[in-house]
Amino acid sequence: MTRDLQSESALKAWAFLIVLAIVWGSSFILIKRGLEVFSPGEVGAFRIVAAGVFLLPLSLPRLKSLNKKQVKNLIIVGFVGSFIPAFLFAKAQTQLSSSLTGVFNAMTPLFVVVIGALFFNSRITKRNGIGLFIAFIGVVLLLIVKEGSGFGTFSDINVYAFFVLLACACYGLNLNIIKFKFVELKPVAITAISLTLVLPLALIYLFAFTQFSFKLLHVEGAGIAAGYIGILGVVGTALALILFNVMVKVATPVFASSVTYLIPIVAIMWGVWDGEVLLLGHYIGIAAVIFGVWVGNRR
Repeated sequence: MTRDLQSESALKAWAFLIVLAIVWGSSFILIKRGLEVFSPGEVGAFRIVAAGVFLLPLSLPRLKSLNKKQVKNLIIVGFVGSFIPAFLFAKAQTQLSSSLTGVFNAMTPLFVVVIGALFFNSRITKRNGIGLFIAFIGVVLLLIVKEGSGFGTFSDINVYAFFVLLACACYGLNLNIIKFKFVELKPVAITAISLTLVLPLALIYLFAFTQFSFKLLHVEGAGIAAGYIGILGVVGTALALILFNVMVKVATPVFASSVTYLIPIVAIMWGVWDGEVLLLGHYIGIAAVIFGVWVGNRR
């Protein structure tokens, strides 16, 4: 009986891992589709609105039990864990392919380590350091790939990649805040409440300072594009985070973190399917990033 239960838990863990990799790996192509009609600000804001509204039933009953310090920290989590990255990813993909954005996103676990060491008294191990160095080399290679001539110089850097890296830094800060500041709250509650707290700002920005409503009513294809962003918010942000938290309970943290290595693969598959061209230099850089992240996260 025990062996059957272990087998069932392992099967569930693998199922969660594959679903999460597909969902999160597909986020970048959904952003790309949304940008065909909407501006980066509109994509980012509507993503937060969709996720926040979907999670309201989970967050509203829990708001009354929070103290002022928890509310303050949850607002910070809402901004660095969801709000700011949503805008940064959308801005990056105006000049960066969805597949490469997915690869750069794999740097998140290493930013968790670096920010934890800088601001939360965590320790960087030798293995972390080696992984960081390898992944850094991969990022540099991806930044200087030049079409038709292998690698260029630093003057050829696509600066929009730094929007993704900044988003990864935000995620790294967010995960450290959750780890050290929210021992008493469950991850699902943290996600739901933090999104609810930044929801009003996203709504105000979206409907008062952008042309989202006008485009939705008057621009051809806007409804479909909004649907893609809605899926991104509800499935790729809200449901995926809940699913990840469930997976952590039925699997080890190391196994759960392995989704990081699968997300770029899914993103690349979507990108190639959509006609994006990756050069040899890109594949070398991609391999270095994924290998570096793997080395840096081994236990």
